[in-house]
Amino acid sequence: MVGEGLGEGDPAPPPPPTIPPSPPMARFGLPSPPSIAIAAGPGRAPLPSLGVTLGRLRGALEALAAPPDRARARRLLRDFGAPGGAGPRLQERLRRTPPAPPRLPEWPWGSSERLPLPVHSSAALVLPPGNCGDWRGQLWFAARLLSGVLDYREQLQRRDPPEPWVQAVFGGCRVPGPRRDEVLRVPPGAQPPPFVTVSCNGQFFLVGVASPSGRPLPPPALLAALGGLRARAGGGGAAAHPPVGLLSGQQRRHWGRVHGAMLRDRLSRASLGRIQRSLLVLSLDSPVLATPSGRGLEGAAAQVLHGGGANANSANRWWDKTLQLVVGQDGTCGALYDPAVTDGAVVAEMLDHALEHRCGPAPSPPATPLPPPQRLRFSVGPEISPELERAKRHLDSLAADVELHCLSHPGFGPGAGPHGHALVQVGLQVAFYRAHGSLCASCEPLSLRRVLPGCTDLLRPPGPPCLALARALDDPDAQPELLLALLREAVEAQESRTQEVLSGQGPERHLQRLRQAALAAGEPLPEIFLDPTYAQATHFRLCTLQVRSREGCWVLRGPLVPDGYAVGVGHVAPPPQDPRDPSPNSGGLRVAVSAFACCGHTCAAHLGAAIAAAFDRLGALLRGRSLA
Repeated sequence: MVGEGLGEGDPAPPPPPTIPPSPPMARFGLPSPPSIAIAAGPGRAPLPSLGVTLGRLRGALEALAAPPDRARARRLLRDFGAPGGAGPRLQERLRRTPPAPPRLPEWPWGSSERLPLPVHSSAALVLPPGNCGDWRGQLWFAARLLSGVLDYREQLQRRDPPEPWVQAVFGGCRVPGPRRDEVLRVPPGAQPPPFVTVSCNGQFFLVGVASPSGRPLPPPALLAALGGLRARAGGGGAAAHPPVGLLSGQQRRHWGRVHGAMLRDRLSRASLGRIQRSLLVLSLDSPVLATPSGRGLEGAAAQVLHGGGANANSANRWWDKTLQLVVGQDGTCGALYDPAVTDGAVVAEMLDHALEHRCGPAPSPPATPLPPPQRLRFSVGPEISPELERAKRHLDSLAADVELHCLSHPGFGPGAGPHGHALVQVGLQVAFYRAHGSLCASCEPLSLRRVLPGCTDLLRPPGPPCLALARALDDPDAQPELLLALLREAVEAQESRTQEVLSGQGPERHLQRLRQAALAAGEPLPEIFLDPTYAQATHFRLCTLQVRSREGCWVLRGPLVPDGYAVGVGHVAPPPQDPRDPSPNSGGLRVAVSAFACCGHTCAAHLGAAIAAAFDRLGALLRGRSLA
């Protein structure tokens, strides 16, 4: 395995005080928004134009800042980008950077706190609940799902050239440290690990998934291995097998310190290394008791996202792993992934491929016996036991604080044409404006796998055209022709920004590189990075995720800031047997909204209702018309 540094980044200046922090928000490390930083993957980051980047930042500030602050921000941007100013000097320094990949900050930006991965960083894809029936059905489904994921990975490996991001996802894992995480990945050309980690009842096992020739085992062999594992995971209790998976869900600083202590024990060090090197984690979740009204979509989504707490399935996760599959005995199914390394589109494509393996007759036992799963054991002494209790309290508090609202929407109709993703982003801006009376700093992580495999950047929606559209939609006298023209302008701007980011020319990563270049040179930070308007522009109250899948899924994560939201939108692909419908949204949309209950200024259900109304309004505007 090779490692790449994930640093904390430097503290961002505090944003304007919009919400007084309450005691439950202390874990966020206010006033800075949560963040991590990640090293660049193979290759070198493209260097965007300084003028274009500053123009994008100015547009964001124009839509967010109050009038008195805009003039000051314009002056600071003008001074920063002027000939002889700090901007051209730092740009030239970046241009002269040697080819060795520099440590580049990732999203979200600027925090002195290293927040826990559950909810705050890990993202989830949740499939429509199935009906496993009992534990036998759960194991049968899990074996086929795992077989499909391994087949997907092998197909990518056989491509010429192989997909470079595969080593970052399969076998990838964070390793916590007191100040910085490391990201382990399989080096190019190396043989992949022939095993996965399977968790059941808070215990972890190593399960071989490859034959001696290196080919993935078929579902019957995987089913036999999982059956033997389940029989061994039922006894012993917490005293014999402490739920160490909870530790990986702690604050990174705490987990880094505990991880260092566990490495001093030979037994724990060996088990940690095997989990970190495994291809992925497969979590076999126990049934979760439902409320009298039933679990609903929100219950299934919460189980995948955070596990439900220490007494549910949170101990069944190893949050450091880049990829985790979740299969519950109650039919819950989904995947957790690290959005700083990969994006939801890749995971959704993988699940679509894997779920094709779920059909067919029940598998028969393998002809030859397989080596039994290996239990991973840990030594938990007086130094580690108090940290386990702390992790239990933290995860229970976090699970209780996450507020989820899931809904389905029919989409925008044939008038959307190929613009579905851009329309969703514009619709989300309109919805936030209707719910809160203004726009906010918004972002959507996009994978840079075309130019920097294993890295992501932020896509910021175009503020001015979205603000103009939101205001016009509130005007009862606005004519449909004007509204359609404003909508077209916002969608075209959104699509242009998307292509800009995907090609590595996004402004957000560029701004952080400029900021880091000044710090690395020992220079004072340029004034624009210290201005309250910049802090406001990077206080991302709305984080969005979009994926498209044949099966249809909900994509979700937690908000980036305590007074924010995260909104995931799953585009359900249209049935392939209907070639007359060109709309990529004809299958509908699945929307998941998350917020923190400890914040009285946000409500997931309230924003969800505004999103449904905004999508309805845009769909009615497009009915009988087209943006193409």
